[in-house]
Amino acid sequence: MKEILKLKDVSKEYGVRGFRTRVLNNINFTVNEGDFISIMGPSGAGKTTLLNLISSLDKPTKGEIILDGKDITKIKNKDLSNLRRDKIGFIFQDYNLLDNMNLMDNIALPLALGKKKTKDIENKVINIAEIFGLKEHLKKYPYELSGGQKQRGAAARALITDPKVIFADEPTGALDSRSSSDLLESLSRANKEEKATIVMVTHDAITASYSNKVYILSDGEIKCQLNKGESRKEFYGKIIDMLASLGGAK
Repeated sequence: MKEILKLKDVSKEYGVRGFRTRVLNNINFTVNEGDFISIMGPSGAGKTTLLNLISSLDKPTKGEIILDGKDITKIKNKDLSNLRRDKIGFIFQDYNLLDNMNLMDNIALPLALGKKKTKDIENKVINIAEIFGLKEHLKKYPYELSGGQKQRGAAARALITDPKVIFADEPTGALDSRSSSDLLESLSRANKEEKATIVMVTHDAITASYSNKVYILSDGEIKCQLNKGESRKEFYGKIIDMLASLGGAK
């Protein structure tokens, strides 16, 4: 299976000499094409720092981060911008949809900037909207959509360019349980049907149980890796037990 992302002895420190704090310590893991991975851990474990590093928004103090065959710690800023545009999709808690565009135009925006043919763009938007249960809402503007619909729209926009990997930062953090479930079912479907590679940071065990693999961070280190079996319910139980043994996720 093709490696999409590989971390080699990645550490991150903040501060000045003599007053440095190590947030991450020698992190090693691999993300393969088609993986759906969650990163969990207590508050202060380094989850957000790790996500910022692997998504190219920050640089490690030491170590290598290989994305699609390139060490992104050594790429110039201009090339990093191109890499984010071409290789990475982002899903944040905030939907970041443009109020003056309908949902179809919001989802299509990354492709429109790439000067694709209009008909090809429309077909692709309709296909991705169907996966996210948004086909009948494409002509609506963001103010006409629920929070869950807006977040699924943001997720569809992240996938529309077929990025090598999608990074999701607490994507269900602002949603109720039903909207969260709808989003996670859609992401799971995109992972299975479109082979989307997803790396998600979450504090919530239910959210993490939709992924296929969970890394649990504590004190800046990966303490364990959990792999999903046949049952999401059993996987949820394994996650809860492991978090409890590490003092819980806050």
